[in-house]
Amino acid sequence: MPVSPAYRPDPRFFDLGPDFGDPVSAADFPQTILRVRNDRAAADVGLETLSDDEWLSSFGRFHPLPGQPGPVAMRYHGHQFRTYNPDLGDGRGFLAAQLREVGGAQAASDRVASDSAPPGRLLDLGTKGSGQTPWSRRGDGRLTLKGGMREVLAAAMLESLGVPTCRILSLIETGEALERNDEPSPTRSAVMVRLSHSHIRFGTFQRAAYYGRKDQLEVLQEHARSLYHPSVTPGDAPGFLAAVVEASARLTARWIAAGFVHGVLNTDNLNVTGESFDYGPWRFLPHYDPAFTAAYFDNSGLYAFARQPEAVFWNLTQLAGCLKLIAEPQVAALTEALNGFGPAYIRHLRAAFLNRLGVKSLSEAADQRLLDASLALLRDKGEALRWEPLFFDWFGGFSSGARALGGGRGKVYQGEAFDAFRFALLEHEPDRPERLEHPMFAAAEPEEMLIDEVETIWSAIDQGDDWSPLYAKLARLEAARQAWAL
Repeated sequence: MPVSPAYRPDPRFFDLGPDFGDPVSAADFPQTILRVRNDRAAADVGLETLSDDEWLSSFGRFHPLPGQPGPVAMRYHGHQFRTYNPDLGDGRGFLAAQLREVGGAQAASDRVASDSAPPGRLLDLGTKGSGQTPWSRRGDGRLTLKGGMREVLAAAMLESLGVPTCRILSLIETGEALERNDEPSPTRSAVMVRLSHSHIRFGTFQRAAYYGRKDQLEVLQEHARSLYHPSVTPGDAPGFLAAVVEASARLTARWIAAGFVHGVLNTDNLNVTGESFDYGPWRFLPHYDPAFTAAYFDNSGLYAFARQPEAVFWNLTQLAGCLKLIAEPQVAALTEALNGFGPAYIRHLRAAFLNRLGVKSLSEAADQRLLDASLALLRDKGEALRWEPLFFDWFGGFSSGARALGGGRGKVYQGEAFDAFRFALLEHEPDRPERLEHPMFAAAEPEEMLIDEVETIWSAIDQGDDWSPLYAKLARLEAARQAWAL
């Protein structure tokens, strides 16, 4: 297979042995129709040179890439809506490959939060919808085409807004009719491949702890430390936890600044690199609403927009409990690392809002005033302002005032809440104001990702097999990513 010379296989997870995963085979699909091919992501791991036929062979039939041992379904447990489930694991996916990133790609994009990673990070190719595994339980191991499309859109939108996220490398339609209770059925099927910095979840540690396997916990922590947080000293469980806490705080702050609601913040959906993945019932806020939920089954609002920091912290406490088994003399240090989440989250939230408004940090007090004033304005104006337009209208700081006040929302920007926002913004200098020269900022409206548009894109595919709205949206999101340059 003629992969790029930059392609470097490095299947490190496979070295952990049978305690952490099971060899599996992909389903034999009736069809493989290429729907989404992310060549920009592929280029980061030397796969952009694959022909479409080779692409289908690798990501539709899952013939192993050069130097890869074959698919492995990863073992893990997890708390699902805070109820422990020991019957989890990769039930409709597997780890297909691990590769080294082409040197320099990390510095060019700020996608992940792991610290001190050298050039050539280890990246995973993980699947969704690739068939049944020993962990499928009663599931069919498949992914609906609509579900795959939604993951493509979520990852693209989050990346454009500077959120640490997996990227969807491939979406292939597979020609099966699936029965689902949350979609009109039968519905079309797909298999997806995501490119992610790691698939080692909090739940991966939970499984080892559940069985009291200190040996597995020690092996797993050292594996994750050496690959994803190499600045931590070997054997330093509190240091490792502190690194995961920092990365998770940064991720959560970026979600909030993006107005994003993940929807299912279970311990098996958070990983050790602080990079989000597995987008099921996600939503973006239509307007400021702390109680906004993404999942129709989240009846208690456990994972509502404003409760996401609480949910991530709770999950981190479960990880800390696992590490306690191998660091009992260091319990105080583990607690200290865990309690670092709150201050780190606030610090990263200030930075995320400044980032989204395109202004420089001034001081902790001034930055906090701007954060508070931004949230107060979003709350005060509600549906009249929505969420995303505030950052679009005022990107680049107060120098954008003429553009914002002269636009379609000009009359919204008045009143006490706006005056406080204006004065707080005025204190901050623009950061790289040349970004405003991008054509995107001449548009009347920002790129948003509200549910009505998502449903319209799917309707075109479902009713007329028309993929042009999806491709057009992805092109606009790529332009937005370049314009924001976050």
